[in-house]
Amino acid sequence: MSLMLAEIAEQPAALERTIKRESARVKRFAESLKQRGIRFIVIAARGSSDNASSFGRYLLEITTGIPVSLAAPAVYTLYGAKVDLRDTLVIGVSQSGEGVDINLTLENAKRCGAITLGITNEANSSMTKVADETFLIHAKRERSLAATKTYTGQQVIFHLLAEGLAGKIKGHEIERLPEFAAASLTLKPQIEAMVERFVFMNHCVVIGRGLNYGNAYEFAIKLMETCYVIAERFSGADFLHGPIAMIERSFPVFVFAPPGPTLQGTMELLERLKTLSAETLVISSESAALKQGTRGLKLPTKVSELLSPIPYIIPAQLFAALLSQAKGLNPDVSRSLSKVTKTV
Repeated sequence: MSLMLAEIAEQPAALERTIKRESARVKRFAESLKQRGIRFIVIAARGSSDNASSFGRYLLEITTGIPVSLAAPAVYTLYGAKVDLRDTLVIGVSQSGEGVDINLTLENAKRCGAITLGITNEANSSMTKVADETFLIHAKRERSLAATKTYTGQQVIFHLLAEGLAGKIKGHEIERLPEFAAASLTLKPQIEAMVERFVFMNHCVVIGRGLNYGNAYEFAIKLMETCYVIAERFSGADFLHGPIAMIERSFPVFVFAPPGPTLQGTMELLERLKTLSAETLVISSESAALKQGTRGLKLPTKVSELLSPIPYIIPAQLFAALLSQAKGLNPDVSRSLSKVTKTV
């Protein structure tokens, strides 16, 4: 078994540890933010951490009503801009805690009047020394090149932060995420049988919207870095504004279709893809959406859209890892990547 597959399987336990060890600390920090009247949130991240942050942006804006933006680190690191960040929380997200540009963004944010927060898997990393507060992902060491358990660990921290700031997600609901993750892992045999159909795939599109928009980017990254597949990613709405023109018979399209406000639009897109004879793989708990796809992965447990990103990304992680092996590749090693990427 590859390290990637082993670490995918570790996610329920990693999520449970993170929830137990960080919940109280996140709640106290959130209370302090409410007392200080935080009016804006900015999140700085790269790679998979940026995809988790995209989810965090949707979740925090939906649940708290606080405007959230994703930072452009080069504004600070290359252009030296001084931005007014009073009454702002700036969150740096990094699996290793050693992203130079992310840490420089946090340092600059403090000089510009912001409160800073780090989210990382490494307790002794540079990030923990820079940020005013740090929340840890208790995933243990991640050895595979592809981030899996740290990605969902970052997502669960955003769940805890949203709960602390707004209370619209309840603690007992978040505590069930390890259970939902474990249920998603039971899809492995079905996915293993399915990937053979895609062994010769060299390009595809991944679609996700709203709270699963970050998952579309994350699934695409996994396919690019472990399978060397050219994977474009779009929201369902953006895809209709031009990119759908590339679809032809048997073109592979992977679609996240959770229940909630995005489902109707996703269903309409699936109907359109069906008329174009695309090869669609739908990840969903919804029978109506699954019927629209060429193939489907039915989530064993139906969850609300607010809780869907973690259980929905796990089948995608499994798919990438198993497809890589079916292609005769090693998902733990890349021909041109290292585990920690440092950019400025």
